[in-house]
Amino acid sequence: MYNRVSISSLGKRHFALCIVHFALLLFCLSAHAQQTTVERQSKGDGADDVLQYVPYASAIVLKVCGAESRHDWPRFAAVTVGSWVVSAGVAYALKHTVNEWRPDHTDRRSMPSGHATFAFAGASVLRHEYGHLSPWIPVAGYGVAVLTAADRVRRDRHHWYDVCAGAAIGTLSAEACYWLSDKLFNRRQQNVQLSLLPTGVSVQVGL
Repeated sequence: MYNRVSISSLGKRHFALCIVHFALLLFCLSAHAQQTTVERQSKGDGADDVLQYVPYASAIVLKVCGAESRHDWPRFAAVTVGSWVVSAGVAYALKHTVNEWRPDHTDRRSMPSGHATFAFAGASVLRHEYGHLSPWIPVAGYGVAVLTAADRVRRDRHHWYDVCAGAAIGTLSAEACYWLSDKLFNRRQQNVQLSLLPTGVSVQVGL
């Protein structure tokens, strides 16, 4: 059975400070990238189209390679897919509701950034599943997410507040899925009791 270990050997306070530093880095990089953009012409998409899925892909590859994750395959798949579906649903619902122009004026789907949403949701999955193995795994995940968000602003595809909103949506969506998963699965395990009796095996399910 999996025994939950502290996310970082440095302690929860240091991990919280790390997340705050990444948030500040995201804000500074994205704001600077937008301020230093001289030409307001569309720079199109590029590496950020791949980077947005790197955290999710990394989580799956680590699982396939046998890395010790927090959950077994069924629960891992449920939480991973769930976080992607929830974050995508919220992001695209807002895109079609807010109707904000992109900085390059190609369309009105700027708020929030879908790339940042997926990148930060995937980084949160990495933190939950493999943070106990090394503090550098979540650091790498959030680092890729920050680069993805900053590159979206650099390419004139989003305002800095679009990627910040996407980061918040992705992170909160993943956290909500893990919270719900813990509630549902833990309750299910607590309600099932297996007993070995002289007359046979007894299974009790509490409703």
